[in-house]
Amino acid sequence: MRVCIVGAGAIGGLLGVKLALSGNDVTLIARGPHLDAINNKGLKLVLKGGSEYVARDLKATRHIHEAGPQDVVILAVKAHQIAPIAADLQVLYTPDTTVVTTQNGIPWWYFQRHGGEFDNHRIEAVDPGGVIASNIDADRIIGAIVYPAAEISEPGVIRHIEGDRFPIGELDGAESDRVKAISKMFIDAGFKSPVIPDVRSELWLKAWGNLTFNPISALTHSTLVDICQYPPTRQLATMMMTEAQAVANKLGISFRVPLEKRINGAQRVGKHKTSMLQDVEAGKAVEANALIGAVVELGELTNTPTPHINAVYACVKLLSKTMVVERISIKGQLLESQRAKSRLRAV
Repeated sequence: MRVCIVGAGAIGGLLGVKLALSGNDVTLIARGPHLDAINNKGLKLVLKGGSEYVARDLKATRHIHEAGPQDVVILAVKAHQIAPIAADLQVLYTPDTTVVTTQNGIPWWYFQRHGGEFDNHRIEAVDPGGVIASNIDADRIIGAIVYPAAEISEPGVIRHIEGDRFPIGELDGAESDRVKAISKMFIDAGFKSPVIPDVRSELWLKAWGNLTFNPISALTHSTLVDICQYPPTRQLATMMMTEAQAVANKLGISFRVPLEKRINGAQRVGKHKTSMLQDVEAGKAVEANALIGAVVELGELTNTPTPHINAVYACVKLLSKTMVVERISIKGQLLESQRAKSRLRAV
């Protein structure tokens, strides 16, 4: 298939290497030193066990219009980065092009082709003014839930941390030919990618952890295992997840995993920095609206109190605003450097 991956970051890069090596015609939309490295040396993937793979037979550009018509467009940018490029994506479309979304949190299309009480309701937190919905037809969309963890260890190099599941589904639950074809494409590339009948329930299961662990990690500069093993933050996570579950239940969502098991699953990931913490350390804007703000909005829509989520959301929004205004990043490595200097002075 002709596949354009818009956003060649950690997950986009992971997909790009594996899809290219399994025979697909892959084009990456990237930028900066990462783009230069890909064009000069190809894109390298380093697996958890140390095995390395390099995809050289792929195209990479920063300009969407240079990619040409595609069979599949995989949106691998952060949720807040979609609106500015939504109109530009139309140059990639043929009448049959499918758009696969991989964003964390609650997506802009959540109520599209929903059929329930809030059918076609727009979630303002993730699609202000309806810019995305007006440029990406809901009939093109297939939702994907991203379970792998990865990071860009250096320009042109993706390090896979753990996980290989990309469940996907049509917005209306249909088991269409196109969703089966994309599932097969992912499976042939080495991923587990079952077609699921209720993509929203699976989205909530992933979002359940994201809306909790991402902001707590960003505010405390702690990894998943640290949050889960420290009783006060574990309790905060429990309260936030309890509130989110109440919102989801009112929308007809049931969770197939108990709350405590979901927290224990996060703990098992270990010393992993969440994507939001990585963004804070890099001085990048954080995904506060999609991960947390959308749940706050859904709480208001369903008349469900979310006081703990609201409080954490306010803190993360202020952190993000301060970073943008002050043009700062907050790196945990600085503290370690200071500790090293202190040890030297003590000798």
